[in-house]
Amino acid sequence: MTIKVINKNRVLFQDTVKSAQLPGVDGLFGILQNHAPMVYVLKKGKVKITKEDDKEHFIEINGGIFEVFNNELVVLAD
Repeated sequence: MTIKVINKNRVLFQDTVKSAQLPGVDGLFGILQNHAPMVYVLKKGKVKITKEDDKEHFIEINGGIFEVFNNELVVLAD
């Protein structure tokens, strides 16, 4: 699946990934390939991204929203 993390100024991260863990308003949750479509509100925390080679990347956000649809995950971060 692909992920794009964007804030109002630039693209923070864009790549093909194995999984992502996001700080939802109701707690942490993970997204894997073929996840059901959804839109969700995020709170302040770290987005953990695991690439296909198992390397992990962390991006600090102050909240935002995300959408997952058709193996594409877009995070609009504050």
